Amino acid sequence: MNMEDNKDTAAYKVVLNHEAAYSIWPLNRETPLGWTDEGKNGTKKECLEHINLVWTDMRPLSLRNKTGNST
Repeated sequence: MNMEDNKDTAAYKVVLNHEAAYSIWPLNRETPLGWTDEGKNGTKKECLEHINLVWTDMRPLSLRNKTGNST
């Protein structure tokens, strides 16, 4: 994380797509098509820390399902 990230005081939300991929999106903007609100809101740093904790397998959900390991 760089110095600019630490100065970012905007509010964000964590969003999730159909492949169980996570991202952040500005809280004051409509969630983009194909994404749903995951439930976590906060600063950029807080949202990225949350994603780091919950997104432990970065393979697309369809691949995890195909290999029989959806953890």
